Amino acid sequence: MPATARKPRLLFFLTGSISCYKACFAISRLAQAGIEIRTVVTPSALQFIGKSTLEGLTGQPVASDMWELGRAMEHINLARWADLALVAPATANTLNRLSAGMADDLVGSLFLAWEIQRKPWWVAPAMNVAMLNHPITQASLKKLSGLGVRVLPTGEGNLACGEEGPGRLLEPDQLVMHVLAELGPKIA
Repeated sequence: MPATARKPRLLFFLTGSISCYKACFAISRLAQAGIEIRTVVTPSALQFIGKSTLEGLTGQPVASDMWELGRAMEHINLARWADLALVAPATANTLNRLSAGMADDLVGSLFLAWEIQRKPWWVAPAMNVAMLNHPITQASLKKLSGLGVRVLPTGEGNLACGEEGPGRLLEPDQLVMHVLAELGPKIA
């Protein structure tokens, strides 16, 4: 890599879903491919995955609390730093909050600080089929898409709740493929 070039920068958001484990595999592969990654996690995501895991995978501190001492401008700094934002898994709660413009947490504040017409913001939904098909969630997805957010498809099959259908987070290799197609580097 030439001295003046820098690695592509990905801001990877994890929200409260059992599929956070899949996101960790994708983060690992993307870091190995030469993507510089910073993670943002919701308190509910921390019920499924720990900060130590994410810091170990990325070599970067994990952002989770916009009120943490010394990080009052983190939502602005991270929004300016990244080339691409990916929320994976994107829960129904997160999608509906983003659609409503709620900015009382780090995810919502970053979304509103993001220059969405200039840089891509993606969501990869993950939830129960009934939650995915609910009219409120569908309206939120439509609204977000209309604002310029790219809504990645969901996988289909067995869900964590024991039901079957759409709503699964894409497999890690699928997430990696989408990101690398956007940011460029290839896995060796």
